[in-house]
Order: sequence, then C-alpha cells, then structure tokens
Amino acid sequence: MYTLYSVLSTLIYFYSWGLIIYILLSWFPNAKESAIGQLLARICEPYLDPFRKIIPPLGMIDISPIVAILVLRLADGGLKQLFLWIA
Repeated sequence: MYTLYSVLSTLIYFYSWGLIIYILLSWFPNAKESAIGQLLARICEPYLDPFRKIIPPLGMIDISPIVAILVLRLADGGLKQLFLWIA
C-alpha cells in the first residue's frame, strides 16, 4: 500500500511543479506558445478551468492557480491519512 501512496504522492508533487512552471510562463512574452508551454497547457488547463470558473481574478491577478495547488497539497495529505488508516 505504501508503494501506491508513494507513486500517487510523487505524481502530485510533479504535477504541482508543472502548474508552477505553467504559471510562471505567463510572465514571459510568447512563452505559452512554445512547445513546452503548449504541452503544459494541455496538461494543466483542464485542472485549472474549474477553479477559474469559481474564483474570479482580483484585478490583474489570478489566484485560482494558488488555490488549485493548495487543493493538490490537501489531496496529498488526505491520501496519506487514508493510506495510514488502511495500513
């Protein structure tokens, strides 16, 4: 069971970093149009869209990615508790 949690936790960790990199790409002109930017958009946008629908931007600042990353971290903690409870 620990192996399954370890794999899921690692995936969440790398996905969180992918989100951070995708968010940082918005600071650079035309970075989202690069091959890496398009790949990250296909991976990250489906997860970010529900948060963007719920949380409106504050002026020019979009805080929905921060909330999305926090939800991922909470999910990781929940998975850890679940696997500890099962084991």
